[in-house]
Amino acid sequence: MQRRLSGIGQNGPVNAEIDLERLTLLDPDVSDCPYAAYDALRREAPVWRDNATGMFVVTRYEDVRMVLTDTERFTSARHRGRIDPRSARLKKIYEDKGWLPGATLAARDDPEHREMRGLFNHAFRPSKIKEMDDFIVDLAHSLIDEFIGTGECDWVRAFAVPLPLIVIGRQMGARDEDMWRIKAWTDAWVHRLGMMQTEEEAVWSTEMEIEAQHYFQPIFERLRREPDDTLLSDLVNTVIPEWGRTLTDNELHAEMMADTFVGGSETTTNALAEGVRLLIENPGEWDKVVKDPDRYVPLLAEEVLRLEGPVQGLFRTAAVDVELHGVTIPAGSVVNVRYGAANRDENQFECPEKMDLDRENVRSHVAFGFGTHHCLGAPLARRELIIGFRALVDRVDKMWFIDGANDFRHHPNFCLRALKHLHIGFTAR
Repeated sequence: MQRRLSGIGQNGPVNAEIDLERLTLLDPDVSDCPYAAYDALRREAPVWRDNATGMFVVTRYEDVRMVLTDTERFTSARHRGRIDPRSARLKKIYEDKGWLPGATLAARDDPEHREMRGLFNHAFRPSKIKEMDDFIVDLAHSLIDEFIGTGECDWVRAFAVPLPLIVIGRQMGARDEDMWRIKAWTDAWVHRLGMMQTEEEAVWSTEMEIEAQHYFQPIFERLRREPDDTLLSDLVNTVIPEWGRTLTDNELHAEMMADTFVGGSETTTNALAEGVRLLIENPGEWDKVVKDPDRYVPLLAEEVLRLEGPVQGLFRTAAVDVELHGVTIPAGSVVNVRYGAANRDENQFECPEKMDLDRENVRSHVAFGFGTHHCLGAPLARRELIIGFRALVDRVDKMWFIDGANDFRHHPNFCLRALKHLHIGFTAR
């Protein structure tokens, strides 16, 4: 099955030959600009078995929402049979040198998921998030202070990375001066999540994570002796009533990478970066934001999340045989729920490839998932995006891409979408 179609890439319209019999979302070029492939899949094969991974990929908006809410037929726990040699090698490295990560919140089904989520809901309660606003505002402006006088910057490195990383780092007991060291650890973890590594690269990622574990283990132990008002102190010391215990070290280490530093910084970084790229490409939308920031900055955050979802897709497992659009998904199969494709479904969003801050249903995107596993860090991510974009509007008048400095490439990754760099010029207000 092959068709030629038009889509919108990071630099405007693209044409691509889509051969569904040979396509894989693991192709770095497809990963870099997947939207033509998503369009073909939604129209021609809404339930499609990836040729490289064997996963069943679901791309239509209504189907994605159905899979995310049907927790009986599509489970979050990954039920593995025989462990493959590569996984066994990584497991031994964890056991010999660090802590084998426990099951994360995202990898649990109810009732364990509900019971564990209660702990996170307490740690990330709205009042706790609200308390961070002043710090985030001050941080956003202090980061801009560092480059505003130069008239240009790499927006990714100068602002999009440090803003959420410093925020979550403060709440996880890390020192600001260790930010780029922590960034290296999260990058390594994200590369393994992206499923495009060789075995030796996966070993490197594992050893980088173990390095992070040894950094955070003394922080866990200190917080057990001396609790404070950070989010991590809550996670370390709060007893889950149904379990009769706090999280173990193995569980804490898993959460530090998956749900706090990666979930709490990488995704916001990616949205902050893509947002500025989209605003430069859409000057009419930038004008709207500048003229009425109170109205349009929150809408900007939502439209960026819809158009360039930081998380392109995550996983479920079919608990039983499921028939969908004439395709049988056998029990035990891995299902890839493709948020990035659903958010550009023309049956849900009018002219889905276009940036439109007046879009009436902009908040109906599934960038944060849907249902019981809806992203627990969504309130913090939204606050960081709104505050970050508002600081940009307050400090910058006009923006443009630095000629010849950008290739607009993304890190190869099956799950996440992250610009490598974004070199911009600007005039200050």
